[in-house]
Amino acid sequence: MLSEFQYQYGNFLTSGTHLVLLLLGAHVGTPGAWACSLALIGALSLFAWGANFRRSRVISDTPTSRVASAPQGYVELYGKAKLHPGYNTISPASRRPCVWFRYLVEQKIGDKWERVEGGMSSDTFLLDDGSGQVVIDPDHAEIITRDRRSWREGTLRYKEWLLTPGNNLYALGELKTEGGGATQTDTTGDLNALLAQWKSNRPALLKRFDLDGNGQIDLKEWDLARRAALREVRKAQQEVLSQPGVSIMRKPRDGRLFLLSDLAPQQMARRYGFWTLIQLAIALSAGSGLVVLAARFLLR
Repeated sequence: MLSEFQYQYGNFLTSGTHLVLLLLGAHVGTPGAWACSLALIGALSLFAWGANFRRSRVISDTPTSRVASAPQGYVELYGKAKLHPGYNTISPASRRPCVWFRYLVEQKIGDKWERVEGGMSSDTFLLDDGSGQVVIDPDHAEIITRDRRSWREGTLRYKEWLLTPGNNLYALGELKTEGGGATQTDTTGDLNALLAQWKSNRPALLKRFDLDGNGQIDLKEWDLARRAALREVRKAQQEVLSQPGVSIMRKPRDGRLFLLSDLAPQQMARRYGFWTLIQLAIALSAGSGLVVLAARFLLR
């Protein structure tokens, strides 16, 4: 099964599978083998067509929002990739600075390349569009980047994909603001927790609220304690709510497309639109081939 990152290569892998199926049909050479090959090619292309069409429509139909005015929920953003202040992410393969990396190291053993090492970063980074910043959590994202390299060192082959600071960054996913004014407060729970904390230190509780000095907290004194605790809880909550919240983009909880790229939105839509047409043409061609085979079989 393809991972989110690998999905961008799905069209190329599909094309390779088409070629293998055609070669198998030609190798066997029987009408039945050709029919099976064409049917599989058509089904595979229809699946790929649907996937590309959905992506093309989602990208085209989702307007680009500004960070400062972006609504909560599923949004499209476009700005520059940035690291968190004071943080530095380095690709293990080339030692180049980046905000996200994926790398693969393979070694040639006989006639085959076998995986030796590899990995992908999961650290968050920032998207800045001039109006504000959003934290990007890249886990489970489909990531498409033009910054990809391949090189060899001795018997090892290195492959690397990067998103780099300062480059364009397109993001499509679920935006949620956490903390600050978006914080959900629980006054009753916070009040009970604070009173329980005060009760655990009875000497301090008596010193503060035992007004008549009899060593007991009566109902009137307890009411004063509750009111004091409520004031402290509300003050603490107000301090939290007055802080600026942090906007984070993650994979949508409903399973919708989560996409990151250094390509512009228009380029992304054209990319998937192109593959939509290609896969549809292949599916129709395979269907036509099946019709021809069926006609020949019936005319025998």
